[in-house]
Amino acid sequence: MAEKDLEATSHFADMVAAKQGWVLNPDTEFTSSLLEGLTINWNRYGYFLCPCRDTEGSASADRSVICPCSFAKADIQEHGHCFCALYLRPDFAASGKSPIGIPDRRYGTA
Repeated sequence: MAEKDLEATSHFADMVAAKQGWVLNPDTEFTSSLLEGLTINWNRYGYFLCPCRDTEGSASADRSVICPCSFAKADIQEHGHCFCALYLRPDFAASGKSPIGIPDRRYGTA
């Protein structure tokens, strides 16, 4: 497994956002910290584990929270942003609203 650097992770996130019709959180400091977390997780686990969640110990157990997590589409549709607030709906981003804490669907708390 080749290590990733911040530039590669940023490219990954940009591609995901473009493909899904989302935008990255415009708060550059916040977004940079999330991208750093994704990079660390890739280099530690070999996959982009959501930086806002803990590992269950394997890629198969973490499958639902590998970025973009399987809950992102529903969260973005319902709340305007994903759980970690890396990805936002374009209209939510344009509104100037700040992401808020949302229930974690991983454990059925949504």
